[in-house]
Amino acid sequence: MATERWGNPVKVGFENADARTVNGPFDALKCLTDLWPANRGLRYLKARSACRAALDGRKTAEEARCEFLAAAEEAKLKLH
Repeated sequence: MATERWGNPVKVGFENADARTVNGPFDALKCLTDLWPANRGLRYLKARSACRAALDGRKTAEEARCEFLAAAEEAKLKLH
């Protein structure tokens, strides 16, 4: 569901955009799709899949959060 929220939002700094506060899987999927750097690795793919699964109810929002954080670290994005 698009209204799923994380217990602890994540603030991510992107190169060509202001820092974004990511509140849940829907926000994370938007960032992964629209703002992510071109170098996309395995963690990116896992995060995208986990966010979609969380929106469909196949994974928890927190599982998606963990994968999103791993993808952000892989991409060397600044986490605040």
